[in-house]
Amino acid sequence: MHGNPRITPELLLAAYAEGIFPMAERRDDPTLFWVSPEIRGIIPLNGFHVPRRLARTVRSDRFQVTTDAAFLDVMQACAEAAPSRTESWINAEIIRLYSALHAIGHAHSIECWLEGALVGGLYGVSLGGVFFGESMFSRVRDASKVALVHLIAQLKRGGYVLLDAQFQTEHLRQFGTQEIPRAEYLARLHAALAVQAYWSAPSGSASGFSRSVASGETGRVTLVGPMVTVSPGATALQLITQIS
Repeated sequence: MHGNPRITPELLLAAYAEGIFPMAERRDDPTLFWVSPEIRGIIPLNGFHVPRRLARTVRSDRFQVTTDAAFLDVMQACAEAAPSRTESWINAEIIRLYSALHAIGHAHSIECWLEGALVGGLYGVSLGGVFFGESMFSRVRDASKVALVHLIAQLKRGGYVLLDAQFQTEHLRQFGTQEIPRAEYLARLHAALAVQAYWSAPSGSASGFSRSVASGETGRVTLVGPMVTVSPGATALQLITQIS
């Protein structure tokens, strides 16, 4: 549906509760249209597959992983053109809407940092026991994948029961993403919305798995507080059992 009246955060949440989400045709298009895929991609929280090489990267804590430390920066990075994607569905209106959801606690980001630079991350919408994954980006190999592993751990810790990936992609297939018809998805969605899950990570930390950080200038964080002795990556992997 094109040319719809200005969407509010409340209308957006109501749409998500019915399995509908907005997209733009391209980044410079000011209008949005509603999408409800006939075949939906979901990532199983109990059965998420972590390849062994990726597990080693997660366990090494090569990246500093934070939560909600740079939500807008993550959205803007997701909207950038990439070698495999010359056009983006994330326009200024999408950024406005999801920034508003973030301000009221219904949208979150996971960031990966390397030597103080934002090199990967993802963002999505939280509602009941559902997390709707929206987009991810990576400027360094494995950065977005590490962010996804930390997201899964955070969701499992918080009692979420459904992770909506919207569409199956080759990138997501390696993690065990499944495709289900719309009717089955809606049944799972409505059941999951009744679950009282919680996003436990305070702004600036990654689900309690990483060192405490405080957001500073755009694209940078400053470490504060004592150093933790337990590997944040290893702690996250403890909540994800399928590694092969």
